[in-house]
Order: sequence, then C-alpha cells, then structure tokens
Amino acid sequence: MTAGPLDHSDAPVPPGLRQGPILLDYNATTPVDPRVVEAMLPYLTTHFGNPSSGHPYADQPRTALGRARAQVAALIGAEPADVVFTGSGSEADALAIAGVVLAHPDPGRAEVITQPTEHPAVLEICHALHRRHGTQITHLPVDAHGLVDPGDLAAAISPRTVLVSIMAANNETGVLQPLDQLARITRTHGVPLHTDAAQAAGKIPLDVTGLGVDLLSLAGHKLYAPKGIGALYLRPGLRLEPLVPGGGQERGLRAGTENVALAVALGTAAELAAQEITDGGPGRLRHLRDRLHQRLAERLPGRVHLNGHPERRLPGTLNLGITGARGTDLVAAVPGVAASTGSACHSGVVQPSPVLAAMYEGRHDRTDRATSALRLSLGRWTTAADVDRAAELLATAARTHATGTAAPRSPGS
Repeated sequence: MTAGPLDHSDAPVPPGLRQGPILLDYNATTPVDPRVVEAMLPYLTTHFGNPSSGHPYADQPRTALGRARAQVAALIGAEPADVVFTGSGSEADALAIAGVVLAHPDPGRAEVITQPTEHPAVLEICHALHRRHGTQITHLPVDAHGLVDPGDLAAAISPRTVLVSIMAANNETGVLQPLDQLARITRTHGVPLHTDAAQAAGKIPLDVTGLGVDLLSLAGHKLYAPKGIGALYLRPGLRLEPLVPGGGQERGLRAGTENVALAVALGTAAELAAQEITDGGPGRLRHLRDRLHQRLAERLPGRVHLNGHPERRLPGTLNLGITGARGTDLVAAVPGVAASTGSACHSGVVQPSPVLAAMYEGRHDRTDRATSALRLSLGRWTTAADVDRAAELLATAARTHATGTAAPRSPGS
C-alpha cells in the first residue's frame, strides 16, 4: 500500500481504544493500526500460499513478502536484501548477538560489550552466552542521564571484543544514545555495532548508513503492527550463526515458512511510520509530552523531577518521579490512566527499576528516585485532551498519596 499524508484525523481509531482508560503506555505496546489490519487480512484468507512454492498460489505471497521487506528497509535506510524477518524484537536481538558470538571460532574467548540499561532481551542473551559458553560480557557505566560515554567504550574494547551492543533509545526513559560517536569507535577497531532500535524505529528518523551501525533490530508491536513479528538489519558481509537452522528461509538465518501476513503488517506499519515522521509526527508528540510535563509540574509545584536527558530522548516518552509518591502506587490509584513504571513489587516490597538504579548509582536517594518513577509514553492517538485529563488525575492521586517522607527502601538498597 502507499500511505497518504498522515495526521491524527487520517488514522482510524483502533476499536480497543474507543473505550477504556487513557493510553499513556505506548512504549509497552501499540494498538494495531486498522490500516495495518486491513493490509494483512488477505494473507490470512485468500493469499495463503507458501512463498517458497513453485506454483501460482505462491506468487502473491512471494511478491508481498518482497514488498514488505522493502518497506521495512526504507524506514531505516537499508537495502531490502539486508533485512531478515524474525518472530519478535527479542529474537532479532538474540540472532544479532548470539549469531555473532557463535560464529566466532571460540565463543569462550569472545567478548561482548554492552551497558546496564539495555532491554532484558539484550542483557539476558548476553547472560546466556556467558553461562553456556563462557563469553565475557562487559558492561559500560552510564551517567545520571543514562548515557554511555564514548570514551569508556574506546577504553573497553580489547582484542577479544567481537561485538558492541548499545540500544538506540531506552524503553523507560527514551534517552537516545550517541550511536554515531560509538560507531566511529567500533569501526576504528573493526568491531561490529548492534543496536536494539525497537523503541526508536518509527518514532525518529533512522538511517543505518548515517549511524554507522552493523546490525539493527526492531519490533512490530512498538510501531502499530501486531505482536509476533520483528526484523533484523544485517550489514552485508557480516557472518552470523543462525539460531534456527533449517530450510534456508531468510537467507538461511531464520528457518521456517515466513509468516507473510505478519510481514505485510510490519511492512505496512513501517511505511505509515515513515510518512508520519515526514509529516511532523515527532514534533506533535514532543509538544504533547512537554504539555503533560508542564501540567503536572504546575499542579505539583516542586515535586516533579525528570528522569533522563532533557533533550536527547524520544519525542513521546516522559519518565518522571513525584516526590513522596511511589510510581506503583500512582498507577494503581489511577485506573483511568494506563501507564507503567520500571519497578516491580514482590511480596509487598517494591524493587526499583534497574534502569534508574544504574543511572543513579552512588546517590543517597537512588532507591527513592527509582521507585518513584512513572513512565508516560504517548503515541499516534494521544490528544491534548488526553494529556490534560491524565495530568489532573495523576496530580490528584499524588496529592492523596503524599507521605511527606521518602518511599520505603528495599532490603539491601
């Protein structure tokens, strides 16, 4: 399909959003755009053929798969042949990281450099490689904004380093890492750079050539496609060991008959996202994000503090803390707003967000900062009325739950 100019009025509202709370949790998952559903449906009904078959039933699915690959490639400035479809963003991360390490003659002597605020999809595959193969995993520190210092990366790279994996945008704070600077360092040392761009793709312009990355992973359900589809960009000439060997699909890197319907969905979503960026979508979200922040600060003077960088972040992500109120308490107290925190509650004890704990390492208020965090993420169907109403509801709850004391500390903090 070819998307026309996109603004809020052009985007039909998904049925699931017509009733229910105000959605301010787009970073967790996005509603599937009805135009995406429309594009994929024929491949669940009429065009059922296996794209690898040699008869006419395969023609339309094969053509659609190629078109979807080109649409995804266009979103990130890549060539269609360099895009591999996967079953999720997490699988794309695993294929990139484990694929590089397992292609090394001795994975036990290989090193992967990453950082502690990565998505668990990156951290856990690194942990698994260390546990199973003895691969060395080095974590670079982050500053109070959650940014990696390129100088730390330059100092950390060693002859054992086979891959650096640094996310494009953090899923909790929206902070944008200096990928272009990091890529200059990795290129100098001949080490490939992978970036998890699940949160960034479709929200800000991305160009794999301009950024200098060698691998880039994305997830469909973060840009208005269904869950269960992702993609990996792979620089030509870079060898990966497949995680799922078999019939040779996806350049031999991901066996299994392709899910054409979901690939079409991802391709359509990518084209819509690219058009939305061109038409000023990021600026609209930035305005609404800042309006939400301002409304909360006006209603709770002196109590609202930003987590992350004030400028280097996604246009639709606002991570803040409200002094005297835990994020988990606010989310529970305001059912009219769907939001999230990075904290988790186990047996009545709130475990702080690992992302914010890493950012505030060494601070006396580290636990309080991390447990007070509230992530408010905006998207395609967020309106000014949503923002104003959410600010009022959250501020009212924060006043009600104000304790006048610091939030309880977790054991061992």
